[in-house]
Amino acid sequence: MITLDNVAFRYGDRPLFGGVSLDVQPGDFYFLTGPSGAGKTTLVRLCYLDLAPEDGTVTCFGKPGTTLARDEIADMRQRIGVVHQDCRFLDHLSVADNIALPVSVAGRAVSEGDLSELLKWVGLSGRADARPPELSGGERQRAALARAVMMDPDVILADEPTGNIDWEMSQRLLTLLVELNRMGKAILLATHDMALIRQAKTMTTARVLRLAGGTLQQAGTDL
Repeated sequence: MITLDNVAFRYGDRPLFGGVSLDVQPGDFYFLTGPSGAGKTTLVRLCYLDLAPEDGTVTCFGKPGTTLARDEIADMRQRIGVVHQDCRFLDHLSVADNIALPVSVAGRAVSEGDLSELLKWVGLSGRADARPPELSGGERQRAALARAVMMDPDVILADEPTGNIDWEMSQRLLTLLVELNRMGKAILLATHDMALIRQAKTMTTARVLRLAGGTLQQAGTDL
């Protein structure tokens, strides 16, 4: 589904990483670890073509990113759900409207039944009419996950989704991601939280990748 082949990226004159290869297929669960500044967020952005590599190729659903027009990239992104650490909500809209926004932007009718079920799944049925500033950190991240899966994507990319929430909420969010993975969704979760990865060992099988020193290495097939 998403393949990085010998990818390199730099900011100005500063190389960030090079020779990075990764193949994300249906049902995969990857944890992406590494020190701050190693390029985890950049790697996630490359995966959904928000950035273009300096060298190498990023292929999404069988098509190299360099061959896709802007409209084609927008269509492709409907198959990828992204959870940002900072959530990026529109504060003047309700939680329900923020979650439904990807469907509205795509020009589709919002199914109230599907939206209601999704709010229930993330435990936010009672917060549908709240505005994002009224939510706790854990509620915001669960709302962000609901928004990411509203279009029923094939891949979920989560960039430090538990960085600003407590341990209990981190476990709850992890449980939701594991449920999605069991449904066949591919998951790539960037995190510095090794305790979260150890907790995941009791729930699923995943691969751990470490981005450090400009290279990406696989830490093991099992957590």
